[in-house]
Amino acid sequence: MLKYFTVQENQTAVWINPHRFGEHRQSLVFIHGSGGNSGAWLYQYSQLDKAFNIAAVNLPGHGESAGTGRQEIREYTLFLREMLGVLSLVKPLLIGHSLGAAVALDFAAEFPGLAGGIVPVGGGVTMPVNADMISGFRSQPQIVLDMMCKFSLAKENRPRLYDALRASLGEASVEVTAGDMLACSKFDIAPRIAGISAPALVICGTEDKMMPPSASEQIARSLPGAKLVLIEGAGHMVMMEQPQAFNAALQDFALSLPAV
Repeated sequence: MLKYFTVQENQTAVWINPHRFGEHRQSLVFIHGSGGNSGAWLYQYSQLDKAFNIAAVNLPGHGESAGTGRQEIREYTLFLREMLGVLSLVKPLLIGHSLGAAVALDFAAEFPGLAGGIVPVGGGVTMPVNADMISGFRSQPQIVLDMMCKFSLAKENRPRLYDALRASLGEASVEVTAGDMLACSKFDIAPRIAGISAPALVICGTEDKMMPPSASEQIARSLPGAKLVLIEGAGHMVMMEQPQAFNAALQDFALSLPAV
């Protein structure tokens, strides 16, 4: 269920377990991508909420969260740090998609020991976004958003998921989504990634055209002991496109971590 918490003086909407939140041995915190919201994780929290404490956050200015979006990954990282304190979650597993993957990586580097593990999904050591695409989004957001949604899904999954994805991403304001894209374009964890000690599972769809599997392979090579899972029949929205395979990999990894 969606509940509201005050984080950085703004009302923040977070999907948490309808029952028994805080009673499970492991906590999963989900962080959506650029212009997204907690609904991106529907196929995860609806299936995993009886086994884990679930917190699917809506970042500032996203979904039903108040406030404004950010233009730096670090600002979202600091928001996440405060949110975990408000929710009293200790050493959770951070699962981040795209922009959220950058946040999870930055959090693990900036706050060693505070995350029980990280799961970067469809991310990269850097996440370049063409400046013309950002400016084009500001001037013709509907056209660019259509293109983003098309290339975020494997061809065979577009008939099933395109309309829902388009409606969800269309909820964020142009400035919020453009700010997210700018934040990604400036992200570079390369100088610090080797210092990340949190256990890591790196997930990517084999047909991801936004952040190709080679980007996830680079993350996995850079993190000691990281496990890489490439999921067939999925593009950038792998957690929506192939939820059963995604959830199986995530659950196995989460259960392998020490109890908090």
